[in-house]
Amino acid sequence: MNFEEFKNCGLRRSLDILSGKWKPLILQNLFEEEQIRFVELWRKMPRVSKKVLSEQLKQMEENHMIQRIEVYNFPPEVYYKLTDKARKLGPILDQLHQWGNDLDS
Repeated sequence: MNFEEFKNCGLRRSLDILSGKWKPLILQNLFEEEQIRFVELWRKMPRVSKKVLSEQLKQMEENHMIQRIEVYNFPPEVYYKLTDKARKLGPILDQLHQWGNDLDS
């Protein structure tokens, strides 16, 4: 495989989108909830700063994995939910989860 083939490789592009310390946990939480407020998501994440969580969410939004929904109440609310593109990952992530559990056997 040459560099051009590597650059356009679907596996490499997929891993680029999913890489990040918190992205798998963000996805897991969003699969469990229809939509979730930023603060609720932050509370479910162990030891992540709001700044880092915000950066990871912004990257996921840029990659069309999540949708950011702003509700103009007082105070304003921001929700996140999975896009249809991200929902297609459900079975794949389930298989990765199982594969990771099987490593101990």
